[in-house]
Amino acid sequence: MESQEMQRIMATAQTWLDGNYDAETKAQVKKMMEADDKTELIDSFYRTLEFGTGGLRGIMGPGTNRMNQYVVAQATQGYANYLNKVAREGGFQTLEKGGQVSVVIGHDCRNNGRLFAETVADVFAANNIKVYLFESLRPTPEVSFAIRHLKCQGGVNVTASHNPREYNGYKAYWEDGSQVLQPHDKGIIDEVNKVQMEDVKRNGNKDLIQIIGGEMDYDFMEAVKTVMIDQDVILRQKDLNIVYTPLHGAGRQIIPMCLRSWGFENIHVVPEQMVIDGNFPTVVSPNPENAEAMTMGMNLGTKLGADLVIASDPDADRIAIVCRNDKNEWVIINGNQTCMMYCYYIINNMKRLGKMRDDMYLVKTIVTSEVIRRIADRQGVTLTDEYTGFKWIAGRIREWEGKRKYIGGGEESFGFMAYDAVRDKCSPSAICLICEIAAYAKDQGMSLYQYLLNIYQEYGFQRETTINIVRPGKSGADEIKAMMVNYRQNPPQEIAGEKVIRMKDYQESIERELVDGKWVEKPIHMLLDAKSNVLQYFTEGGLKISVRPSGTEPKIKYYFEIPADMPTTADYDKATAAAEARVPAIKASLGIE
Repeated sequence: MESQEMQRIMATAQTWLDGNYDAETKAQVKKMMEADDKTELIDSFYRTLEFGTGGLRGIMGPGTNRMNQYVVAQATQGYANYLNKVAREGGFQTLEKGGQVSVVIGHDCRNNGRLFAETVADVFAANNIKVYLFESLRPTPEVSFAIRHLKCQGGVNVTASHNPREYNGYKAYWEDGSQVLQPHDKGIIDEVNKVQMEDVKRNGNKDLIQIIGGEMDYDFMEAVKTVMIDQDVILRQKDLNIVYTPLHGAGRQIIPMCLRSWGFENIHVVPEQMVIDGNFPTVVSPNPENAEAMTMGMNLGTKLGADLVIASDPDADRIAIVCRNDKNEWVIINGNQTCMMYCYYIINNMKRLGKMRDDMYLVKTIVTSEVIRRIADRQGVTLTDEYTGFKWIAGRIREWEGKRKYIGGGEESFGFMAYDAVRDKCSPSAICLICEIAAYAKDQGMSLYQYLLNIYQEYGFQRETTINIVRPGKSGADEIKAMMVNYRQNPPQEIAGEKVIRMKDYQESIERELVDGKWVEKPIHMLLDAKSNVLQYFTEGGLKISVRPSGTEPKIKYYFEIPADMPTTADYDKATAAAEARVPAIKASLGIE
């Protein structure tokens, strides 16, 4: 590193030694400064941890580029400034001009979660903002619910979701209970970037901080019950054998309570993973998308002869579902499949019970399975496509509030939101609903796995595969940028031997379709006229390829949707293998090494 840059880093670190920081932090900074190897010092101080559109996320430790109470306080001061500014301008629907702003604060099981949550509460109170602080860890969706339930103007949840144990984070929420969308996301970022450490207000009025807990749990549990479609089938199958694990996280109490409130009586938990522990000692990574994280649950499920093994991630917004295949083996149902099953069940069973109305609609994200589109279109149900992330699903609900009735939405990354009482992905309701679906399947003499295969049989099979290409550092970022430029300037004319007949560019808001040998353009209209750096290609044989750089990590992501013939449900494994065999040819067509 150039000496001038190193001098800047050393000078920044020195301000932490000279400033109003606690003794332990100063000792850690001093140790880094005196070490022969300055790698840790450089990474901790070479920049300020970026406050993005979703908030903060980073490795915990001292320094400007780390998650610690000082960086959290600085970000909160900027968020508080923006909330008070919007309030003065009369910009909140839930607050009369001149009224006092209020927020909800929660945290999950991660190390330093309580410290960071109390730091956030203190800074808000010092800025004359009323705070509702959860007494202990709570699920992300309950924080979203509480914001709406208490008619607050914002909120913060201290969580790094399913990231490794070294991480923590900070999600900022708006008055509708969703993560912040434009223009407020940019407004908050601008305010956060203005704040210097000496600008942070602390030691707020403790009377402005109200502890909440059990009463909110009850109200949230009652809201989750509104998702239930067919209680009779649950009562007939109340002994459905369910194993649940919270992976040491925030679902440990509320999810078994919700399941029991729905009528399920045969619920078992993985005792070792019921222990609250931010070190996640029983898993390599607390991500339920990874099969390894489900091992203990599957072992208990085998011992108990369970029908289902279900997990929620540390902040209890994502889920994982494991069921038995026709060979009685445990198989993990992927995020596209769960979303497909939810939408199929909601439509068919609400119609069967006479609950479906013409104004009802479903939502999926643009990179989520097109089988869901076929289901909705054939059933005559409105389905919208939104950008990746539940804030966009929440944005659609807000856009159509009072005009149409939302009945469910999800994405491929193991998340579903079955009701509009919350505005973020919600594992308590999703877990209860998948158990209802399993109960319905059992009532019909099927397993959940067979229910899934029947959907494929009815609407066509396709296999979804995600490819992540990691390119770290500035050179990597430049390479990813060049790849996207090349795709735009030289789009593939065929993929794996199939002609490309449609392309979508969400950054340019243009769709091109091949009609009678000529490319015809038309505009793409997305929520809030928002743009996103995503490209999609559709082939004459039914392939769908989506390409997008990650907004938070140094990688470019490819989403493949690959159809294959599945004459009978017994051909599922053959169809899966046939689809996966095409992946190398697809990668070659896109120049993926």
